Amino acid sequence: MKHSHPNILFLLTDQQSARAMSCAGNPHLHTPHIDALAATGIRFEQSYCASPVCGPSRACLATGRLASENGVLVNGMSIPDSLPTMGEIFREGGYRTAWTGRWCLPGNGPDIRGFECLHDTNVPLGHGLQGDEHVADRAIEFLRQEQDRPFLLGVSLCNPHDICYWIMQQSNPETAPGTDTVRLKKAADAMMFDLKRSDEPPPLPENFEVDPNEPEFLTTCRRRRYYGNEGTFTWDWDEQTWRKYLNAYYRLTEHVDLQVGRVMAALHAAGMADSTLVVMTSDHGEGMAAHRWVVKLGLYEEPVKVPLILSQPGVIKRSTVDRQHLTSGIDVLPTMCDYAGIECPEVTGISLRKTVERTEKTVREFVLSELYPDTKNLERVGRMVRSSRFKYVAYSEGARAEQLFDLQRDSGEQRNLATKLEYASELKKHRELFCKAYPHITPPSRRST
Repeated sequence: MKHSHPNILFLLTDQQSARAMSCAGNPHLHTPHIDALAATGIRFEQSYCASPVCGPSRACLATGRLASENGVLVNGMSIPDSLPTMGEIFREGGYRTAWTGRWCLPGNGPDIRGFECLHDTNVPLGHGLQGDEHVADRAIEFLRQEQDRPFLLGVSLCNPHDICYWIMQQSNPETAPGTDTVRLKKAADAMMFDLKRSDEPPPLPENFEVDPNEPEFLTTCRRRRYYGNEGTFTWDWDEQTWRKYLNAYYRLTEHVDLQVGRVMAALHAAGMADSTLVVMTSDHGEGMAAHRWVVKLGLYEEPVKVPLILSQPGVIKRSTVDRQHLTSGIDVLPTMCDYAGIECPEVTGISLRKTVERTEKTVREFVLSELYPDTKNLERVGRMVRSSRFKYVAYSEGARAEQLFDLQRDSGEQRNLATKLEYASELKKHRELFCKAYPHITPPSRRST
C-alpha cells in the first residue's frame, strides 16, 4: 500500500569510520552494498558524530540534541523523560515505528522508547558476528508485511564493533589489568572470529605515530584501565599486530555490509524502494591505528567522522558526493522529520533537506562533538569545534589543553598549530567559536598550551 508520506529506513552501524567504505576511496576493503546505496543518493564526506561513544551518540541521534543538552554523557545514562525521542515523535506523527538491534541506552527490550521491538532480547546484540544476521532477519520480516501506514524502521547493526573483542583476544589480561579486563577477555575468547585473513595486511596509516607533545588529557585517556580500556591492550603490539588489527576491522566492516545488502534487497523486493527514504550512518568511528589509537573515546578524525548517506529514488539526486557541508548526528532527526512532513520539536540539529536539494549554499559555520571519557569524573571533557577548514579541540584539564589542525593541509592531524605564532589569529577565531557554542565555559588560554 502506498502512502502520501515516505517510509523511512534508518540503517545504523556501530563503530564505522567514514573512511571504512570502498566508495570513500579505501582500497583495503570492499563494501558493495553500502556503495550501491551511496550510488542511489547523496553521501556527505564532512559528517561527524555528536559524541564518539555508543550511548551518548545514539542519544544525540534520537533527540537531535548534543550530549550536554540531553544529559547522556557516558554509557549507561538515560534520555530524560522530558525529551521526546525519534520513535515517540514519529509515532505521534502517525507512523508505525519499529526497531531491531542495538539501542545502547537503558531499555533495549520491549520498552525501547517509542519503538515496537522486533528483535529477540536473548540474542547477543552486542556481538555482531552472532547477532547481526538476526537483526537483519527481523527487519526483512517487517519489510515483507503489508503496512497500513508509513513506517520508520530502525535497523541497528553491531559491526564493526566486534573489533573491541578482537583487540582483547590478542592480548594477555596480565599485560593490561583493569576493572573489567577478566570479564571482557572471557567474552572476547568466546567469540568465533571467522574472518578472511589477508596475505598482506593493510599498511599502517601515515599518521600512525603519537605526537610526543600531545595534550596531557589524551595521554591520561590512553592509560585509563576502565571504561574503554581497549587501548591498554595494545601497549605491547608490534607493527605487524597493528596491521592485523586493521585487517580485522575491515573484514568486520565487510560483514556488516552484507547485512545492509540483505535489508536493502528486501526493501526492493517489497516494491517500496521508491517510497522509502533510506538514511544510513554510524554512531561513531574507530581509531584505525591513527596516532596509535583504537576504538572510540577520542576526538581525532577517525573516531568522530562517520558515514552519512541519504537515498530515495526520484527524490534525491543519484551519485552525489557532498564534500563541503558540515553535518552532525544531531541533524538526522530534523532531516527525517522534514522529509516525513512531521513537526520536529525544538532541537539543536538542523534539517539537511535544503542542502540535499541544493536550495541553500551554506548550512552552518561549524559542527561540535563532545567527549566525556571518564565515568568516574564527568567534569573531564573534550570539546571539538570543526569549521570549514580547521578543527579546534579544547580539553578541560591538563597541560597542552588545546589542539588546532588545518585539515586542508594536514588531514592526518599530525601538526598541532595551537602553539604556532603564525596561527594565532586562527586560534583566536576558534576560541571565539568555542565561546559562541559554549558561552558559559572559558576555553583554555594560550598560556596553558
